[in-house]
Amino acid sequence: MNKLLTLTVVLLALHCKTPEARRPVSVKTGSFIDASVERNKRRFANEQVSIEKIMQEQDNNYLASESGFWYYYNNKTEIDTLKTPLFGDIINYNYNVKALNGSLIYSKEDIKTQTYAMDKEELFTGLREGLKLMKTGETATFIFPSQKAYGYYGDENKIGSNTPIICEVTVNSITQNQTN
Repeated sequence: MNKLLTLTVVLLALHCKTPEARRPVSVKTGSFIDASVERNKRRFANEQVSIEKIMQEQDNNYLASESGFWYYYNNKTEIDTLKTPLFGDIINYNYNVKALNGSLIYSKEDIKTQTYAMDKEELFTGLREGLKLMKTGETATFIFPSQKAYGYYGDENKIGSNTPIICEVTVNSITQNQTN
């Protein structure tokens, strides 16, 4: 019995060592991420050149937004009592979508009149930020780089991956949220 107890204690002592961290089978470097970053920088630079060329050719007074896109007002309202939309306001608007070469991708008739609750519904980043700059009755033309438009996936229909776009947007009405 003593031998059995001694053997049990020895076996327990041998199995109670602290766990060791496992080492990875293969060590990965950041090369894939680095290559992706470089590819995106080149794509963005190429988009910038194309967009700047369009802005120079059109000779409109494009403004650079803080959000990373460019725009000009086709029709600007100077009435001080009209306000830009706030969180939860309901915006009724129309827009079209064009490629940088000016070819129509979606017409206003294709898209139809839209209603959007500001920052409460899904909308691509550029248009959401662009609507925040507009008042009732205004029409603006926006140039959105691909990351502000439909990004890597496109719209899974007519707009491809990493495609910059031009949108002409008209705000028909803004209904203020009662809590604002």
